[in-house]
Amino acid sequence: MTLTPDPEDILQDAFGFREFRPGQREVVETVLQGRDCIAVMPTGAGKSLTYQLPARILPGTVLVVSPLISLMKDQVDALRAHGFRAADIHSALDPEERRERLRALRSGELELVYLAPEALDGGLRDFIRSSPISLLVVDEAHCISQWGHDFRPSYRRLRGLREELGVPVLALTATATRTVARDILRQLGMRKPGGYKGSFFRPNLKLACRKKGSGNTRREILSLIREHEGESGIVYCLSRKGVEQTADFLRRSGVRALPYHAGLPDEERARNQERFQHDEVEVVVATIAFGMGIDKPDIRFVIHRDMPKDVESWYQEFGRAGRDGLESDCVLFYSWADVKMYERFLDDVEDPELREAKHRATVGLFRLVDRGGCRHRAVLRYFDEEMEDCGSSCDECTGVSVEDRVRTLGRISGPEPANIAAARRASTPGLKGPHPSGSTPHPGVERERQGPPELDAEELALFEELRTLRKELADEAGVPAYVVFNDRTLREMATRRPSTPGGLLEVSGVGPAKLERYGEAFLEVVRAWAPE
Repeated sequence: MTLTPDPEDILQDAFGFREFRPGQREVVETVLQGRDCIAVMPTGAGKSLTYQLPARILPGTVLVVSPLISLMKDQVDALRAHGFRAADIHSALDPEERRERLRALRSGELELVYLAPEALDGGLRDFIRSSPISLLVVDEAHCISQWGHDFRPSYRRLRGLREELGVPVLALTATATRTVARDILRQLGMRKPGGYKGSFFRPNLKLACRKKGSGNTRREILSLIREHEGESGIVYCLSRKGVEQTADFLRRSGVRALPYHAGLPDEERARNQERFQHDEVEVVVATIAFGMGIDKPDIRFVIHRDMPKDVESWYQEFGRAGRDGLESDCVLFYSWADVKMYERFLDDVEDPELREAKHRATVGLFRLVDRGGCRHRAVLRYFDEEMEDCGSSCDECTGVSVEDRVRTLGRISGPEPANIAAARRASTPGLKGPHPSGSTPHPGVERERQGPPELDAEELALFEELRTLRKELADEAGVPAYVVFNDRTLREMATRRPSTPGGLLEVSGVGPAKLERYGEAFLEVVRAWAPE
């Protein structure tokens, strides 16, 4: 009799993690029992692992429906680095490569296959029906609901696929109100599903809001970006014109920034996103066209030049920051003019009930941020979760406003030190070091995981050397740097300074596959490193 592998063994051996994050075990066990499941977990909570780990145990192939080709490619690259047999199938493949991947799917050689929902509208759907599929995963499942903030009609056809395959379905989303969650269950035809809803509180994200009109928004954004010099970030704008103007202003001011919006040629959009993913530029200035395609864990800041259309969009967009759990900056500039601009977009919505609901949602976000009070508490209340004030993860609780910050930053002068971001934060009242341990929530708020410790000067220097090596290895392999190791793993290497393969395996995020591929190169740097 073949013994079923232990999920905890796979967690360690395949992914290099010693323990599950909150909710992961519950979802994994539900999936392995062959039951439908819906998981509402915030960005950065490790949703992908809830189906990637079962793929190593379940017979056949796990089929993942994911919204964007670029996101699928990054996830497949990361899985292959962990030793998984994974592939994405999409229209951009050359015919020979597509045939080979379909052959591997039909023969059961692949553990995971990623598809866009639109790919299922043609003959591929019949092909999949006769392939050995064990689980259907619907990522970004809120896209199936017209009451969600990012409805995509192609998602509606997934219910039929679930019934045709006769396999359980796992629906994953980072943002879903009760109304949207119920709609997901209904649209996918889920039967007696298991469910998990994680806390939406992410204490490593430092939220701040600034009403436009009393200052120069462009120059304030520039000041905030310079505070994060050398780090990756996104600036969201409401319009394509705003994207181009802001990107031009930042470039003229010495920031390596690129635009991203639906009006750009496909090739230019893909090239700009890839340069950002590969750390060739620091900032992408974008409309909401730039969002779900980002699987980059080390985004250190997200700035909204204009207000998003609702709380769900705001949460998902600022949630692109700090997916590795390290402290990250999220700043929203807003005004009533933004609300009026969104009213013009509603003319194309034919359903009067839906049009009114969307308008109320936009007004609701404006009022939420304008009334003040703990930012995290207000956002969580929208998602039906209660908490006390965060205490130290937003501008209202710390008493340090965006205006205070940019005024202080403007006074910093003198020669630029080597670690600009660290020096600027150290010089700014109310701000901590480059990656502090995170805030201590108000009593009654449970932290899901602790942030990493502060790095001292020597550890920071080693961390930068490890980052340099990571970039070289990633460029050689043609993958984003985080596919090798994320910042959190490198920070732990810098503090532990392992000198043997066994010691390196003790570092979270280092499993046997990555140890074999990259271990000796990183051990060589750690062994040889000595402060000047």
